[in-house]
This record gives sequence, C-alpha cells and structure tokens, in this order.
Amino acid sequence: MLKRFIHYYKPYKKIFVLDMLASLSVSIIAIVYPIITREMLNDLIPNKKFDLIIIFGVILLLVYLLKMGLNYFIQYYGHMMGVSMQADMRSDLFKHIQLLPFSFFDDHETGKIMTRMTSDLFDICELAHHGPENIIISFFTLGLSFAYLLTINVPLSLIVFTIIPILVYIATRIRGAYTSARRRTRAANSRISGQLQTSISGVRVTKAFTNDEKEIEKFEEGNQEFQKASKDSYKAMAQYHSSTAFVIDIFNVVVLVAGGIFLYNGQINFADYSAFVVSISLFITPINRLIGFMEQFQNGVTGFERFCEIMDIEVEKDSENAVELNDVKGKITLENVSYGYSEDSEVLKGVSLTINPGQKFALVGPSGGGKTTICHLIPRFYEIMEGKIFIDDKEIREVTRESLRRNVGIVQQDVFLFNDTIKNNILYGRLDASDQEVIDAAKRANIHDYIETLPEGYDTQIGERGVKLSGGQKQRLSIARVFLKNPAILILDEATSALDNATEIMIQQSLDELCEGRTTLVVAHRLSTIKNADEIAVIDQGEIIEQGNHQTLIKNDGIYAKLYSQQLK
Repeated sequence: MLKRFIHYYKPYKKIFVLDMLASLSVSIIAIVYPIITREMLNDLIPNKKFDLIIIFGVILLLVYLLKMGLNYFIQYYGHMMGVSMQADMRSDLFKHIQLLPFSFFDDHETGKIMTRMTSDLFDICELAHHGPENIIISFFTLGLSFAYLLTINVPLSLIVFTIIPILVYIATRIRGAYTSARRRTRAANSRISGQLQTSISGVRVTKAFTNDEKEIEKFEEGNQEFQKASKDSYKAMAQYHSSTAFVIDIFNVVVLVAGGIFLYNGQINFADYSAFVVSISLFITPINRLIGFMEQFQNGVTGFERFCEIMDIEVEKDSENAVELNDVKGKITLENVSYGYSEDSEVLKGVSLTINPGQKFALVGPSGGGKTTICHLIPRFYEIMEGKIFIDDKEIREVTRESLRRNVGIVQQDVFLFNDTIKNNILYGRLDASDQEVIDAAKRANIHDYIETLPEGYDTQIGERGVKLSGGQKQRLSIARVFLKNPAILILDEATSALDNATEIMIQQSLDELCEGRTTLVVAHRLSTIKNADEIAVIDQGEIIEQGNHQTLIKNDGIYAKLYSQQLK
C-alpha cells in the first residue's frame, strides 16, 4: 500500500524535494536560538561584548526572516502539492467507478461512494503534505537537539533520553485500539451519508406519505451509531494524548530536579544549565508534533485503505481479441442463457430465443419473471452465467462493450435526466451532434413545441433528475436522446407504464416512430401496447412459457390469453 501511495508523489517530485529541504532548514534554524543563548550567557554578557550582542541579535533576526519565508513555502506549496495529489486520486477513483460493473452499484449506496471521494480523500491530502514534513522535521530536530544537549552535559542528556522508550511503549499499546475505532467511525460516517442521500432524494415521497418522523428515526439510528463509534475513537485518542502529555511533563520535572542537583554539585554551570532548559523545549517540541501527527496519520491511512478498497474492485474488461461491432443489422440470439444476481437465486433458466433484424419482439409475464434481466444482459450490464448471446451472429463477449452499447438504445420507465439544460440532456445521446440534429431529435420525440414555449428554450435548466418537468416530458426527452443516438437495436423497458393513458397514447406515437427500421425489444405490462408486435414471449420464473404473435397466443388460451382477458376486464 505504501508503494501505491508514493506513486502519487511522482508528478510533484520537485515541489516535494523543495518542501522537504525547507522543512530541514526550519529544523536547523530551530537550534540557532539555544546556541546563541548559551554563547551569550557563557561569554558575551559576562565579558561585556556589547557589539557582538547586537550582531548576534541581528543575525538571529535575519535567520527568523528566512524561517518565515520557508514556513510560507511549506504552508502554501506543501498544501498545494497535497491538494494536487488529492485531485489525482479523485480523478483516478472517478474514472475507476465509471468502469465498474452494474453489480457494484447494486451493493453500494451513492452517499457512501461520495464519502470515499470527499472526506476520505481530504484526510489523505493532509497526510500527503504533513506526513513526510512532520516526520523529517520531528526526527531531524529531535536528533539535532539531542546532539546539542550532549555537548552541554552528557549525563543529564542521557537521563532525559531514557523517557523516550516510555513514550514509544505507550504509543504502541494504544495505537491498535485507536486505528480500529477510526475505521468504525469512518464506516458509520459513510452510512450516515448514504442515509442522508437517500432521504433527501426521496423527500417528496416522504412528504407525500407524511413519514418525516420515520426518516428522522432512521437517520438518528445511523447518527447514534456514528456517535458511539466516535466515542470509542475519542476515548482511545484521549488515552493516547493524556498519557503521552503526562510523560512529556515528566521531562520538565527531570530537567528541573536532575539539573538542580547537577548545578548544586558543580557538575554544570548556570549558563549551561540555562541553555539546557531552553534546549529541552526544542527537544520536546518534535515529540509533541509526532504525538499530534498520530491522529492525522491514522485518519490518512484509514482513508487510503478505503480508497484502495474501491480501486481494487475489478472493472469491466473486454476480451483480449475483442473486435468492434459495426454495420449492425439487429439480429439478437439467446442460446440457453442462465443468470442470477446472486449464487442462491437463478433469475433466468436456460432461455433461448431469436429476434430477427427489424422485428418488434415483446416480453410479457408476471413481475420478477426475468424480462428486465434479459434487457440488461444484451448490452452486457451483467455477465451471463451460462449460455451465449449473439448480435448478428457475433457473440457479445467477443466484441467491445463500447461498440456493443453504442448500437443499443434503451428507454426505461425510470427516466434519469441530469441537472443540466434540455439541450445537454438530449446531447447525451451523441455528444458530437449539431444543434440542428438536437432540434430534429426533439421534433421526432414531439417535445420541440413545448421547449419553444420556455423562456430559455433548449438552454432551460431542468433541475435535479428533471424535477421541473412532468413525467411525459421527461420520457419524451429520453426518447429524443435515443433518436439522436440512432441505434440499430432498441430496448423499451416499461417505457410508458408510469404514465397516464392520455400521455401514454402521445408517447406511444413517438415510440412507434422510434421503432421504425430497428430491432425492438419491448417489455410491457399493458398488453394492449404490444398487440401489433411481430413476436411475443411469455416469461415466468425465468423460463419462456409461450411464444407467438398476439392472435396465436389468444387461440392457444394459455397464460397470455388469461393475462389479456384480465386486463380487458
């Protein structure tokens, strides 16, 4: 994991080196004050060397001006290096997430994913900047100050140094509990973010059913869990800081008592003792810095572990010899296809069917029978467990996903629109389309006249998930998007089932035009909408029970005939 972390420093090697050199310089400068103090007390003041006292004062002032500049560089450029690394990690994570299979999003809430990309990466950014800086400054200052203390008085320095192992022991004992508690806190925070995202997205449903108390209760459960995890984390942190602070306070006691005894016995003079007292603070400061750094280190390491968890999930990959799917005619063949969303459930059981180019093929049957699953398997949103699927006699696992999905257009019941303009939402069908092509697509979807009535026309912002539009308007925008894409294969998955009858009739006209000249796979509950389909397959419990056109299936008086009769009633 360390190697992966260091990888993100590579583009910023120059800034990193300069930042570390600046940190080293600050460490060296820190030792100047006690050196000058000792010199003044031992020589300059007793011997009344007034000129040198002024010169030393000026030198110290100039050194501190240099220190100010170095600290500015460390604070500004060091932080910018950390922010740049954070941006690189966020880009890598976002690109990786875009390539993950549908199954990942089935198992991970949006809010939890967002936490990985925000607060986790911020902690990594802080560690990336302050980590090496704190370590270098602390250990270098610690070594330099200890070496200087030895020049003042060796026995007294060794007595002080014996306290260091006690600090190391305390840090080692408490670190494990603290790390574990921090992980639980992060997990709880992710759950809160997930719950918050879900609750805010569904606030209209909450208000409609007056279930605000229920949502508050659910949120409070996660909030209490976070509070408990934070309690354990801060308890471990409090134990660590209070224990180490107590040990550091012992330094002052040791210096005061031991130094007093040495001074009393004549083993050290007053000037050296004064310099030793000044220098001991220099010795304690890096220890305090390292103690404070422990919390930041744990936060950063935990955040990077969570970052790596997602980065290690395997992305969608094409086979080594995958070819482009071009000049698609639209023939679809399923051969003994089986699939289950988990090992314990089998949604499809050896399904076989053929859809000829330009044919309108309908899938009907009870909910949960496997209709939508077939729609997801054709563009390889999920990988089949057994069997094969062909497009124009080419097995879909042998073609690139990009070319496969480029030739498949999908209109679903649950339309997703981006919080953007009407134009940009239509352009999502083909990003390089011209303005005229966007308008033509809108006209064919029967949404152009409505767009023209808006003050900002195609530049109108539609709000989150198209909240400013009606259900029919959103569906027409999604149809315009597919018109612009112009795919050879069209999948209509319950495209009008959420609309009222009047709106459905108007949308159906647009869909009928969209279907012309394309192979169309229709999933529908309202059987009246697929009476004119060339072929109809009835799916129940993952198997095709009946197949034929409308007239044939009615004559057979099977499941389809019963479903149709029930809907007529």
